[in-house]
Amino acid sequence: MDYIKYMRAMIGNKPMFLVGAGTLILNKKNQLLLMKRSDNHMWSTLGGSLNLGETFEEAAIREAYEEGNIKIRNLSLFTLISGKEYYHVYPNGDQVYNTCAIFWTRDYEGNLEVDFDETLDLKFFDLNDLPENINPPDKIFILQFVKQFEEGRIK
Repeated sequence: MDYIKYMRAMIGNKPMFLVGAGTLILNKKNQLLLMKRSDNHMWSTLGGSLNLGETFEEAAIREAYEEGNIKIRNLSLFTLISGKEYYHVYPNGDQVYNTCAIFWTRDYEGNLEVDFDETLDLKFFDLNDLPENINPPDKIFILQFVKQFEEGRIK
């Protein structure tokens, strides 16, 4: 069952909590993997909503595989996000308050492959040369991550 579609059938576009997980994935050059979303054509981390009964870690791993064809391991919790700054309206009018666990890792394998249902492109970016059109909910924690990386708190 697609839980989000099920809930949307009952409440329409009204605001709802979107519980999810995402992962900041760094390569050996300290570049950050971002995906260009098919719904709003903005760059974001790989991630998405939890399925019923799924853990945050399981969702992060599943989403990285579904959206990028890569297997991620050794996840470290970066932050938990919630609150009014994570309110978002999708192009179809769906309103959400994102409540997510955000992980980071350098441990992945596989060849990047675009899933054209959700993803238009996948690309690694230098941390000091990120694209301007980052998905608003992601931009907040991505910039926090970059700051902590530059301060040496993430190695």
